[in-house]
Amino acid sequence: MNGAQDLGGMMGFGPVRPEPEHLRFHAAWEKRALAVTLAAGALGQWNIDASRHARETLPPGEYLTSGYYEIWIKGLEKLLLARGLVTAEELREGRMRAPGPALPPLRAEAVEPALMRGSPYDRPATAPARFAVGAAVRTRHFHTPEHTRLPRYARGRRGVVDRVQGVFVFPDSNAHGRGEAPQWLYTVRFAAAELWGEGADPDLTVSIDAWESYLEA
Repeated sequence: MNGAQDLGGMMGFGPVRPEPEHLRFHAAWEKRALAVTLAAGALGQWNIDASRHARETLPPGEYLTSGYYEIWIKGLEKLLLARGLVTAEELREGRMRAPGPALPPLRAEAVEPALMRGSPYDRPATAPARFAVGAAVRTRHFHTPEHTRLPRYARGRRGVVDRVQGVFVFPDSNAHGRGEAPQWLYTVRFAAAELWGEGADPDLTVSIDAWESYLEA
């Protein structure tokens, strides 16, 4: 989706200023926002790709003026409403008006094992990879209102396969309930001039991970 989250190559937003790695939260409520989002995700009503799409479909003005965990909470509210787990009135009032669906909660003692286990997204290959390391490829040039992991700045661009990563769940399908549709995933390297045009640093390259259906020879 060409939303406010896809800012690569756009101007006027100022420099990127990385924060110290140890700085995880700016306020206590942000910790709670993370915990609530993870606990709600454990209900099994959506996957990580649907969660990302809920956030990226926020109105651009709202997205760009919201903090990181504000965006998480606003995306979570959209998911909860869409699945009928809360009502708009309950969100406004901050309290439950009627019992929701009987879904098993994520209990405290299960949190650490669940986080340590993670959520593997690699899958067995059912066909050989189409491209090999060193292959010249071009990304497809498309615009979709749905979820995609191919950024705007890298569409229709020529690059070289640097690594064949394996087969992984295809987020563009998984985000919309159309199944995992696993595909081969590649790391593709682009020259800066190919992405940014004249004046780009000749020594700079940019690598992205791209699913096979994003690529053509």
